[in-house]
Amino acid sequence: MERFVTDQLCGSGMAVGREMNCCDASKWRNDMKVLWVCNIMLPTIARQLGISYSNREGWLSGLLERVVQEQGWNHIELGIAFPVEEDMRDFHRNMQLGENTTCHCYGFVEKLDTPEHYDTELEGQFQKILDDFAPDILHVFGTEFPHTLACVKVYGRPERTLIGMQGLCGAIAEEYMADLPMKVQRQVTLRDRIRKDSIRQQQKKFRKRGEHEKEALLLTGHIAGRTDFDRTQTAKINPEAQYHYLNETLRGIFYHDRWKRNACRQYSIFLCQGDYPLKGFHYLLRALPRVLEQFPETHVYVAGNNIIESGSFRDRMKLSAYGKYLRKLIKENHLKNHVTMLGRLSAEEMKAQYLQSHLFVMPSALENSPNSLGEAMLLGVPCVAADVGGIHNLLTDGGDGMLYPAGDVEALADRIMEIFTKEAIVERFSDNARKHARVNHDAEQNYYRLIHIYREIMS
Repeated sequence: MERFVTDQLCGSGMAVGREMNCCDASKWRNDMKVLWVCNIMLPTIARQLGISYSNREGWLSGLLERVVQEQGWNHIELGIAFPVEEDMRDFHRNMQLGENTTCHCYGFVEKLDTPEHYDTELEGQFQKILDDFAPDILHVFGTEFPHTLACVKVYGRPERTLIGMQGLCGAIAEEYMADLPMKVQRQVTLRDRIRKDSIRQQQKKFRKRGEHEKEALLLTGHIAGRTDFDRTQTAKINPEAQYHYLNETLRGIFYHDRWKRNACRQYSIFLCQGDYPLKGFHYLLRALPRVLEQFPETHVYVAGNNIIESGSFRDRMKLSAYGKYLRKLIKENHLKNHVTMLGRLSAEEMKAQYLQSHLFVMPSALENSPNSLGEAMLLGVPCVAADVGGIHNLLTDGGDGMLYPAGDVEALADRIMEIFTKEAIVERFSDNARKHARVNHDAEQNYYRLIHIYREIMS
């Protein structure tokens, strides 16, 4: 007897996974060819090719691992297309990803540093890939880059096209400034001028990406999402597309070990990203002085790109307007000895940082379903997050963490101090967060749900 997942609507109207036993599994066993189109070369492929790789989109690796494990019965012939450097243009290789699993891997060249520009040359590249692989289903992960629009245009089969939602560029553009002072929004540094990348230009780029996103969504018949927010936003763009609830499986390393109060650095706060306004690092810097009054040992650790480095003349020349604003807040609020920029971290380093932290904070102006919050919850790290976008579908306020009104610096400071003060609720949050995250990110159920969606599209 094999297991599959079907839709069941809960009271809020959001589809949730429900396990279904299927005695007659033979009708599900028809072979199908599925082409995944990804934003990055997945680590397992990059390692075989001896190429450096990104840990972004770690949930994709988790999903691929599951597909490979279950290849014996799912009868999916998988192709994966991903961006490569110019010297790998037209890359195509059949690669062994598991004991009995061969994957058709394809490379396409895309200018990832200027995702706001649509290059019609991408259409030609995808025409070759689609002609060679001839997929029954095109599954595109994310709408952030031009390749999404290019491949769905060339494929031309909305009824067999599935777009998985990650961020929503159009919505991001509207919230991008995140309450920055108008003076900061208008500021342009030498770095911004040379790169044509001021804060306002960044917002404009997201608006342009939102236009491509909208066009791609109008060309698909199926959308996969996991929050009230992405369901509502995509329905505004294409109400005719069928929405499928599909949660994400995160990187395997975060399903093991758990946070312990007596093993963490007391009064340490972890922030996973702070290099552009939407992520809200400035909100936390503004909240920190109040926290320090009561807890002077508080220290913030920030993963990701360090945009406030100014140790040398060259560093100062590379400062963006947002970086200068962050430095100004740090200086004015005497926070220099309370903030550490960690740079980019591997999955192992991220996990270690989560486990060492007293608290994980997500002060973003907008999020859909951030993987960093899911990772923190899987480990049981106490979490405080702004109540924006789809966050409430991941974290229940007062149940497995704390939410606060977006942009409310005083409320953010209050929630942080409450976590630092109330030991009892911290233990409860930790236990409940792990349970909630293990439902949301259950690898087995998410995998069966994906297969059910594919079968539904095929039928």
